Amino acid sequence: MIAYLEGTLLKKEEDRIILLANQVGYEVLVPLFVMETINVKSVGDTVSLFIYYHQTERQPKPVLIGFHLEAEREFFLMFLSVEAIGPLKAIKALNLSVRDIARAIESKNLEALKRLNGIGDRTARKIIATLQGKMGKFALIRDEETDKPLPSEDFVDQVIGVLVDQLGHKMLQAKQMVKAAMKRKPLISNPEDLFDEVYRGEMLNE
Repeated sequence: MIAYLEGTLLKKEEDRIILLANQVGYEVLVPLFVMETINVKSVGDTVSLFIYYHQTERQPKPVLIGFHLEAEREFFLMFLSVEAIGPLKAIKALNLSVRDIARAIESKNLEALKRLNGIGDRTARKIIATLQGKMGKFALIRDEETDKPLPSEDFVDQVIGVLVDQLGHKMLQAKQMVKAAMKRKPLISNPEDLFDEVYRGEMLNE
């Protein structure tokens, strides 16, 4: 199974690219929010993507779907758990960033979710019912270059590592966010609760 591709951009279309990696050209479908960043690149530039690989008996032709961050691919997998949302419908729906969609889900913002392509009131309610309360981590995604965290088994450093490696925050900023969350709730003892508190803190600061 293909999980990651890095190579040369050969072609751009409205919703897909062709990426040359190891002398093989891969057709990769990309959501609009990913394509917006690829559009600033030129043919011949290097592109790297985390890949969701889809192939079933009903869909025997493999479909590759690309994301800039591993966390975006993880969100996509959770988005597929919503009833009646398959991979192709999900790609078209993601015309907003994962960060914005996650925040809309957490705040139960139906109107924001109904702005997604192909998502009506009923499906928006299903999205909230299925995913609300699980989106704190994804609501923290930020589109910036990352610094690599120092490895650690401590859950606080694990959260910092995810904020930097997967969600795109700078190391100093991630440490400040976690420090503020721990100051507000010093009895937090696991990464899930810490992510939730960091997310709450970010929402208060907006």
